Amino acid sequence: MNMQSATKKPIDLDRDAIWAQVCDEAKEAVQNEPLLGSLIHAGLLHHYSLEAALAYRFSMKLASPEMSEQILREISDHAYRSAPELGDAARADLLAVYDRDPATHRLLQPILFFKGFQALQAYRMAHWLWRQDRRDLAYFVQMRCSECFGVDIHPAAEIGTGVMIDHAHSIVIGETAKVGNDVSMLHSVTLGGTGKEDGDRHPKIGDGVLVGAGAKVLGNISVGHHSRIAAGSVVLTDVPPCKTVAGVPAKVIGDAGCPEPSHSMNQLLGMSEFP
Repeated sequence: MNMQSATKKPIDLDRDAIWAQVCDEAKEAVQNEPLLGSLIHAGLLHHYSLEAALAYRFSMKLASPEMSEQILREISDHAYRSAPELGDAARADLLAVYDRDPATHRLLQPILFFKGFQALQAYRMAHWLWRQDRRDLAYFVQMRCSECFGVDIHPAAEIGTGVMIDHAHSIVIGETAKVGNDVSMLHSVTLGGTGKEDGDRHPKIGDGVLVGAGAKVLGNISVGHHSRIAAGSVVLTDVPPCKTVAGVPAKVIGDAGCPEPSHSMNQLLGMSEFP
């Protein structure tokens, strides 16, 4: 059966089973589309773990005449060996995309094809380098991520796990921004400053927040847990937990409408999943 035509089912897999599932999907994909056999074998089936596959993908996508695939592969392999939390974060992000994106029917899709997932894993590599005080190399990864994916995340920013960045075009996240766990954001989101001030100057996004397409959250402000930011909004002041904000400038227009906005992905204002 072609998995792309199958009804998507919830996936609840442990650490090892996720990679086994990806490999099963990859084998079926090769049977369904032999022309992609080389890409799928090189990107997935030739590797012994998700970490190894991600390191390969990182090196292939970000390599340039200034930095070879081999060097980037050595850097990323070392990072995944030294920091198991990088692989754990990737698994949480992968399941988040599968669960929340209706266009995702297989776990292999984000790994091979979705720049939001790939850019987020590249940021995690840059953040690891930043924490190792390898700042210039972290900046290089940031630059290449911006050039390759159209996603510009400062390596010092702090981003939790289980994060989905859907479509991901024109995402900008500043140096002192913090993003909680289980956050979902769409394309053209900016978590930025308001001027040229130094110091702590970027937003703090709580757990479970949904940030709609084109939203701009500016300044050292707080967005409370499980809130929604409507598409196109410009947020300049703190947002309480479990609320919906919309407009330019954004104002509270009601409750979030459900306990987990980032999971429900409900972006229709004034419409609640729960009467």
